[in-house]
This record gives sequence, structure tokens and C-alpha cells, in this order.
Amino acid sequence: MKLIACRLLAVFFLQSLFAASAADLFHLPTANQAIYERGAGERYFVGTAGKPWTSGTFGCVRSDGWQIHEGLDIRCLQRDKRGEPTDLIHATADGTVAYINRKPSLSNYGNYLIIRHNIQGIELYSVYAHLSEIRPDLRSGATVKAGENIGIMGRTANTRQSITKDRAHLHFELNLLVNDRFATWYKKANPGQRNDHGDWNGQNMLGLDPGLILLQQRSQGTNFNLVQFIRSQRELCRVLVRDTEFPFLRRYAPLIRANPRAQIEGTAGYEIALNFNGVPIELIPRAESECKSKSRIQLLSVSQAERKANPGKRLVTEQRNGWKLTTTGENLLELLIY
Repeated sequence: MKLIACRLLAVFFLQSLFAASAADLFHLPTANQAIYERGAGERYFVGTAGKPWTSGTFGCVRSDGWQIHEGLDIRCLQRDKRGEPTDLIHATADGTVAYINRKPSLSNYGNYLIIRHNIQGIELYSVYAHLSEIRPDLRSGATVKAGENIGIMGRTANTRQSITKDRAHLHFELNLLVNDRFATWYKKANPGQRNDHGDWNGQNMLGLDPGLILLQQRSQGTNFNLVQFIRSQRELCRVLVRDTEFPFLRRYAPLIRANPRAQIEGTAGYEIALNFNGVPIELIPRAESECKSKSRIQLLSVSQAERKANPGKRLVTEQRNGWKLTTTGENLLELLIY
């Protein structure tokens, strides 16, 4: 372990040679660049045990579409004499360390860290999981640069089925934060249940597709826009919430679309479009005259095609009398506006 620590400290100030160009917003988190090669998915992604590489991509890719995977499982390139991964892990963008877990028994992500970024006005959180080692000098609040080495790939986890050497990988996510009051909400909503990670519980983050972001950035260059990327997500459903003051509005103001009527009459609530993973992709202030219900949370519409294509998050369900939010969907919205 001391040798690993020395190795990490020795490369502290070295910029990754494997990252994208300096003009890019996001750099690759490892030296593996096969994501940019046509037909090379198997050399970039690691699938779940006994499943194809596609189960290591983002989205509803497991259990016949009914289980969502909110990140990328990136294959290792280098191993030591014991067959353990030795790939260095790089910060995907400039940012600040938000959270570090060095107790693998507390999470199925094992050793992991979260970095906070501000990308074109969007507060984004990158997650690097299953690490064998996190750079020992890193602490919450530390500033990191894009491409900077932050740890070493591994296969740590607390799951019953351990990650085998042949499946060693980096689990990499890009997320929006739901609510910085999560710990308080969780204690109220789940009395008696443990929450080992406070506001950094995985339930408080909603993943975007890192692979699609990297590929679009590659093709669009300096024209890539993260706000437009989020707004262009396919819509699963629309809801109306009777609340006008919740943290997400301040944190993700670029996703709010102006409504002249609400500006004149005053805002009584927000109409929110969600993608299949529950990411609010558009928020529209609504005046009282535009709200047809007094319900605190109201489901307005559902895209049946999108629900069929991506059912994994189970946010809505169809019943005899129409579509309804599931308990999962209701809990997400209660957390969002808490």
C-alpha cells in the first residue's frame, strides 16, 4: 500500500496524457480510449457476470430493461503480476472533492470519491467507484484539475458477489444533485434506517449518460453545450408540483424556461419534465390560473413509447383508470421539493 501511495504522490502534478484535448469540458477518466473507436465496445465496457458488455453501459441495460445502470463500467488496460488492475484514474474535469469513502464495507461502490464541477452553469458531480486506492492526500474540499490523477482502479465493493479480477473496472458516473437537504429528508422518510453517506447517498443523485456526453463532445467540439444536452433528453413524463422554493431551482436555474404569464400573475408551482431516470430536464413556472389541481404533486402526462423503451426506474405505472406515479416516483418528487 505504501508503494501505491508513493506512486500516486509522484504523479500528483502530472497531467494525464490520455485525457481529451485542453478545450474539452470532459476528459476520459482512464487511459482507455476505446469508447471513441467504432465497434470497440467490448474493449471499453465490462458487463455484469455472464452478460454482454452492453450491460456495463448506461441506462436500462440489465434484467431485460427493468434494471437501470447509472454509469459506465470501464475496462482496465494494465495489471500487476497478480492480475490486479493498476490503471490510474483521472478527474474528468476541473472541480472540488465533495466526498470520499475509504471504507469499502459501507458501500457496494467500495472505495469511491465524488467531485463537484461547474460546467457551463450546471453543477455536476462525477463519481469514481470500486477503487483499490484513493490518492492518500486527497480530502473533501481539495481542488483538482481535469486529467489529474486521483486514484487507482480496483474492484472493491461490499456486495455478496465480489468483483472478479477479469471484471475489474472503474464505475464512472456524471450526476445532478437532487437536494442538499437529503439527510434530513431521508431520516424523516425512512425512520430507523441507516444512512452512512449523508447527503452523498446514491439516492440523492440522478445520472446522465457519461458515454453519450463524451461522444457528443467529441463530435461537436467547442459547440457542445451541457444545458442543451440535458434539455434534449427524451421526456418520460410531466408533473406539476405546488412548490415555489426548493434547492433544485437555485442549483439548476439554466434548466428553468421562462413563462410570461407566471411572471405577470406570480408563480404558484412548477411544471417539471422528467426523463426516464428522473432527471428534471425542464422546469416551467406556472401561474395559479394555469394549475388545474390543488394537489401538491400531479402527474400531467406520460410518454408511453419512452416508458416502454426505458422502464427500469419504474417512476410511473399504467392502471385501469390511467397513468399514476409509483411510490418510487412520488418519493423522488417529495425529495426534489423538500
